Amino acid sequence: MLKKILKAGKFKLLSYYREKLRGEHPLYYLFWECTLNCNFFCDHCGSRAGRNDYSANQLSTEEIKKTFKEIAHNFDSKKIMLAITGGEPLLRSDLFEVMEYAHSLGFQWGMVTNGYLVNEDTVEKMKKSGMSTVVVSIDGLDSVHDNFRHMPGAYEKAINAVKLMAQANFLKDLQITTSVHQGNFSQLEEMYKTFLPLGISSWRLMNIDPIGRAENNEKILLTPKQLKELLEFIRQKRRENKKVEVKYSCIGFLGWDFEGEVRDEYFFCGTGITVASILYNGDIFVCPNVPRQPELIQGNVKVDNFSEVWNNKYDFFRNKNRLYCNKCSQCQHWEECLGGSVHLWDFEKKQPKFCHIEYLNKK
Repeated sequence: MLKKILKAGKFKLLSYYREKLRGEHPLYYLFWECTLNCNFFCDHCGSRAGRNDYSANQLSTEEIKKTFKEIAHNFDSKKIMLAITGGEPLLRSDLFEVMEYAHSLGFQWGMVTNGYLVNEDTVEKMKKSGMSTVVVSIDGLDSVHDNFRHMPGAYEKAINAVKLMAQANFLKDLQITTSVHQGNFSQLEEMYKTFLPLGISSWRLMNIDPIGRAENNEKILLTPKQLKELLEFIRQKRRENKKVEVKYSCIGFLGWDFEGEVRDEYFFCGTGITVASILYNGDIFVCPNVPRQPELIQGNVKVDNFSEVWNNKYDFFRNKNRLYCNKCSQCQHWEECLGGSVHLWDFEKKQPKFCHIEYLNKK
């Protein structure tokens, strides 16, 4: 009980900082969804990316360079982390040209990749363009990963990508991220023993959210019991191993049994407050997993100045009560959670699609 009281007290201090951010909204983290093209077709993809060709609508090399230059002119680029996502970023032939330019402007950058296209030449381009972090997605061992991602040989390629980047020894953070689902839940311990010796600096685990392709695919979602066991697994590994960080994803307030235990930071959904994105077609948005409803798009870099949009729009996202509903307001954790992650909000029903606290308390 004392531990929970101390955690709650610490969170009250963090709440002050959180409210201060809403007024100042410093941009710390900027996603660039460089393409929706992907060589995989994953069962859980929040962006519904795939093997269709979306190239016709995506930003050109010069358009994204111009946007990064404008942002660097108006903000302190050294304080902004560029997170490159897709689709699969390595399918853009100009990726390293663009990112070398962005790095020359002062930005730090990293990307999320399935690892399939990574080879020695790719690693050299990563180093030359100043890439400092990478996330390789591996969702199970061997055929479990291949089947989940609908790509034969995907697991072997991903493991090889991790090994190549670890051997090159140039990254601040080399991370494997695992989406935990019904097919790989029983492999947690084996994945731990397999992944950690590869030279990674962190392993991030998450349950699959009911969004994107997973919204209508409940058979891959964890049960309440499995989610609790996953969090217990992470807590145990964090206590056992201090060399490689094992952590839960940033999504969702978990209650005082797990907050401060399974990740370093306490829950805070900074989308639209400290986090923005530029989507593949130039739309100015928030976290790319948030439903892409027209009224939530803040502008487009083809016609709008990103910095002006960031400074003067995003009113919905910077309202403390942006996810207010009767159900959430009556919860004892409202002040800590504030309705949870925006990407899990049902904008039609005006309530969360998924509540971690409610789910963990289910029998």
